[in-house]
Amino acid sequence: MIFPKIRVLRSHGQQAIKDLDAVELTARFRGRPELTEPATAEERTTVERAAAICPTGALAAEPFALDLGRCLFCGECARRAPHNIRFTNDYRIGAPTREALVVRPGDRHIVFDTTQVRPEIRRFFTEALQLREVSAGGDASVEMELNATGNVNFDFGRFGVGFTASPRHADGVVVSGPVTHNMAEALEICYDAVAEPKILVACGTEACSGGLFAGSRAIERSFFDRHRVDLWLPGAPTHPMVFIDGIRTLLGKKKRE
Repeated sequence: MIFPKIRVLRSHGQQAIKDLDAVELTARFRGRPELTEPATAEERTTVERAAAICPTGALAAEPFALDLGRCLFCGECARRAPHNIRFTNDYRIGAPTREALVVRPGDRHIVFDTTQVRPEIRRFFTEALQLREVSAGGDASVEMELNATGNVNFDFGRFGVGFTASPRHADGVVVSGPVTHNMAEALEICYDAVAEPKILVACGTEACSGGLFAGSRAIERSFFDRHRVDLWLPGAPTHPMVFIDGIRTLLGKKKRE
């Protein structure tokens, strides 16, 4: 009876990922998009139509650009304009600046500007980093992916990175969700409870821009006006490898090629 179980185990492949810096996701994964400037009037019209149906306004036809901080990664724009928009399986899409999440024609990677990383981050947190995650009105999808970073597949804890239950024990805060009025004060209290120096991570499309709820009266995002975000991680939800790559690059453990 053990042989069928062995076949199942082999079909699933190696469960634990030994090298998190050499992971290649399935081709079906929607990561960094590549844009090609429309060459004809027909292609321009197609791109305009794709931009018109984007539910968050992430895609702009003129000038042609796709804002990953607002993108839901639904892939509908690529289906409407396949000659001009293509999603790759590149998960290296986090950045220390919000502006770096805007993809334009010809871009072949998301720029991670290390000059924007505060020196104290790599001075104090390179060997160990404990984070407090706050779901500020989210749908729990990002939280599920963040939990997965510590499972037996990714085992991010082997690098000294994990999540803690109390902000008093944390080195920084990871925010998910669009930040609702009901969570605005709680988020501020949590952030203030973390000792300096500390880092701030915006994780998921909703945290980066508000996502589908950006124009809602229930949203109160002044928190991001008062506090500097050290790492922007897009995704709806954010894949574990997007988080892992972003954190390791932020800490100087790897370089963005």
